[in-house]
Amino acid sequence: MTTAAKLIPDVHKIAVLRANALGDFIFTLPALDALHHTYPEAEIVLLAKAWHSAFLQGRPSPVHRVVTIPTYGGVNASPETVGDPAEIERFFMEMQQERFDLALQLHGGGRYSNRFVQRLKARVTAGLKSPEAAPLDRWIPYMYFQHEILRHLETVALVGAASTTLVPRIAVTPEDLAEAARVVPENDQPLVVLHPGANDIRRRWSPENFAAVGDALAAAGAHVVVTGSAEEYDLAETVVQAMQKQAHNLSAKLSIGGLAGLLSRCRVLVSNDTGPAHLAEAVGAATVGIYWCGNMITCAPLTRTKHRQAISWRTNCPICGRDNMHTRCQHQVPFLDDVSIDEVRQAALDLFALS
Repeated sequence: MTTAAKLIPDVHKIAVLRANALGDFIFTLPALDALHHTYPEAEIVLLAKAWHSAFLQGRPSPVHRVVTIPTYGGVNASPETVGDPAEIERFFMEMQQERFDLALQLHGGGRYSNRFVQRLKARVTAGLKSPEAAPLDRWIPYMYFQHEILRHLETVALVGAASTTLVPRIAVTPEDLAEAARVVPENDQPLVVLHPGANDIRRRWSPENFAAVGDALAAAGAHVVVTGSAEEYDLAETVVQAMQKQAHNLSAKLSIGGLAGLLSRCRVLVSNDTGPAHLAEAVGAATVGIYWCGNMITCAPLTRTKHRQAISWRTNCPICGRDNMHTRCQHQVPFLDDVSIDEVRQAALDLFALS
């Protein structure tokens, strides 16, 4: 383990690997801000996915450029995925020609990503390391139960980057607002967003619960919309149909930028622990998050002025009773339904009244 935090001299170009989902990227923003503040003359190049490139194009951020990485097992695809060897080889040849001064692994424990970063041939590498991962020049151990924002700030501190904020921020552009306005025209009625989806079904609160909260907010004067991906359309529609009050299903109607624009207008978001919840925080919206206890440690907002959390402390599968905190059983069931409707409804109404 490296404890040195000395600045690296003559840094002109920094590569940062973070090639996964929306929330994962948002958690890196304070660390990226710290890098930009510490090395203001350096170009920060994010090695990521195509959606990062589309989302960050023309958007003010500490990232100067996005390079989309090829399919690479264990990094942007499942470990058993085999990418095109010729494409991968071309990619690394091009990256080596970039002559990165620093290459930072902010992608996870490093079992696959540390070797990826080493192949960039940067002057200095730094990042996280699980027991089975290759060591970088400067590294700290990967411990799962650490907040993601603090994890990444601790990682960039390995190269002397001093933190400037703990709160991630995303700039909302006129294009974001225009797209949102085309889908949900602005009016005098305060907007509330419900987001019932999450990639991991264990992190989902039941749609009927969201519907009950939505009805309470609509009764308080809110215009309620329900968001989701194309794959989550039916889930969002279940919420809409279960509500007694009117709501609109916006699944797959907005790009990530358009969603940022919409969330920047909303008075309160009620959501499971998933990317749009973290995007809402980053654009300044108030949020009520329903969290599984382990994810509360790693992912919940660090401040409470505009954010509330309802926490499920369930660790055993509701079907087989197996502990799912460190391993996982085969049952695809929610773990959040011991969170009461009353708790979430009251938190949402409180924030709605304050905002």
